[in-house]
Amino acid sequence: MHKWLISAVAAGALMAGGTAHANDTIKIGLLVPQEGVFTDPGDDSIRLFRMALDEHGNEVAGKKIEWVIGPSDATPDTAVRQARRLFEQEEVDFIIGPLSGSEGVVLRDYAKTVPHKTIINGTSAAQETTWVDPAPNFFRFNTEGAQWGYGLGSYVFNEKGWSRVATIAADYSFGYTNFLGFALDFCAAGGEIVERYWTPLGNSDFASVIAALPYDIDAIYLGLGATDALNFLNQYEQAGGDHNLIGGSILADQSVLSARGRAKQLLIGTPMSGSQADDWDDPKWLDFVQRYRDAYPEGERYPSPSLYATNYYNATIAALQALEAIDGELDDDQANFHAALSEVVLEAPNGVVRLDENRQAIGSTFITEVREAEDGSLYNHFVAKFDDVTQTLGLSPEEFAAIGLPGRDTPDCSAL
Repeated sequence: MHKWLISAVAAGALMAGGTAHANDTIKIGLLVPQEGVFTDPGDDSIRLFRMALDEHGNEVAGKKIEWVIGPSDATPDTAVRQARRLFEQEEVDFIIGPLSGSEGVVLRDYAKTVPHKTIINGTSAAQETTWVDPAPNFFRFNTEGAQWGYGLGSYVFNEKGWSRVATIAADYSFGYTNFLGFALDFCAAGGEIVERYWTPLGNSDFASVIAALPYDIDAIYLGLGATDALNFLNQYEQAGGDHNLIGGSILADQSVLSARGRAKQLLIGTPMSGSQADDWDDPKWLDFVQRYRDAYPEGERYPSPSLYATNYYNATIAALQALEAIDGELDDDQANFHAALSEVVLEAPNGVVRLDENRQAIGSTFITEVREAEDGSLYNHFVAKFDDVTQTLGLSPEEFAAIGLPGRDTPDCSAL
């Protein structure tokens, strides 16, 4: 699937036809992983970026849209290097991306060095990106990891009766952020986090963590995604693990549920939370899923869009909506584009999205459980939905700031 997509991406990049572009075109840089742990989610994000453009006839306000890819490996250094190339060499008007949390943090800082340009986040979801000293030309139309975790802790405590958990999560900005959303809610409900384990992004060996897991717990929270999640599940199955699992938002994304192998069967019944649910019966969502299936043949896509790809789609639609509002005419400093983006309200497939004063999305969080379909495929079943979830998770900014920035030891449940 990845090999097929690389060819399609190359064709799309060639559309740009050199570094300069005419006044009758808008040129977009797409910053997305094409190697590393998030390669497969990156591929799906390209699919829905392209679908968004195709649905608009690859033009906006009478101007042709061209695009060029900035392939990353989800590391901060590569993200900045590719962003520079896209702006300085490819001369794109704006960038859509990145995908991974720490990429977003460094691109927020890079954005401040190019105030006359615009970066529209792809799906990276570290809290710090928009919460701490945000850049006025960095816009995020997806809710972030702590918002994705909203409501999951109280759900597993109250509905599942799981009061003692151990947690395993990726040791980087998004892992901390997504964990904080779960842990705040779980601890406030009365739950106890017995042990916290942090593993490096791109980890292939979970043996020591699995061996150290305590026995007297009700469940394990897994804040892992993509190949990290698959590596853990394979090794946990081989070790005979049988604890209940609680999913971080990217644990049971379609990029994991559609992977080959038996270990993913361990996820059946796993509760999790995030920004969408595969079988949500809202007409806009159902239509979106069908358009995705129609756009890409079976075998070249997942059964339904991944969380990552939905966010890239929404970011692209937001950009097009803002461009339409300014008739496709970008000021030299793009101030009119920034103002238009700030006013965008998305009637997105996964709910209404609007921005706060930090240009951070306010949107919906879904509680889901992994189920098995009649054909043997796995999907995230809709359980509940919370609308208008803010970055402060319903707390005042002062109360939320007092908790501290997400990290290995934050939140401190004993202080709640």
